[in-house]
Amino acid sequence: MKLSNLEEKLLKEKFSDNVAYNKAIERLENGEPFAYVIGEWYFYDETYRVSPDCLIPRPETEHLVEWLIKNLPQNGAFLDLCTGSGCIAISTLAHRKDLTALAVDISEKALEIAKKNAVLNGVSDRISFIQADVLNADFLGDRKFDVIVSNPPYIQSDVIDTLSVQVKNEPRIALDGGSDGLDFYRVIFGKYTNNVKTNGAVICEIGYDQGPVLNDLFGCTIMKDYSGNDRIALLNVK
Repeated sequence: MKLSNLEEKLLKEKFSDNVAYNKAIERLENGEPFAYVIGEWYFYDETYRVSPDCLIPRPETEHLVEWLIKNLPQNGAFLDLCTGSGCIAISTLAHRKDLTALAVDISEKALEIAKKNAVLNGVSDRISFIQADVLNADFLGDRKFDVIVSNPPYIQSDVIDTLSVQVKNEPRIALDGGSDGLDFYRVIFGKYTNNVKTNGAVICEIGYDQGPVLNDLFGCTIMKDYSGNDRIALLNVK
């Protein structure tokens, strides 16, 4: 298989002896994502531990972090649903020393990784974690936040098996958004607004083709990524 110069450099840094290096190459040839093989990935300005228990952070998701850094109020608190590796919350906290966050995921193993990433990036004193099913909003009670953010599963169930082998090797629970890909949005935009302070917001990453329907269903403002694709849905809460 053909590796880029950067990939080959990273592999040689991680696996200095030939036996370990060759085993890493074999894992890649079997379709394991590069990030899982080296055990970490790079997102925004931070480094993250990753494993097959969490989604690999992607550049498109950095748009959420940029918005949060710019728009969260001074000394604000935000909720990160489906936190996975914790990259959205942690990178936001790393660049806004005044903020606090609560991060939620259904996967205990993903939360273990997120907790390690919080320590790795020096924000563990300003973030808390809860294991819960995001599709059941009742666990929050009457707690309120300035902003709720999420990069939820949003791929249609029957599409997942058509994706590349590398993507299919990421946790299905972090990809599967139901039959039409909208299961999580119906709950996040439909129920979690009760947990947002007045003049707050709910903001989510979305699939490139989901903007129009989310605008129709909830009146979301749709923002594009640097490639010109719909990528962010924003719902202001009055």
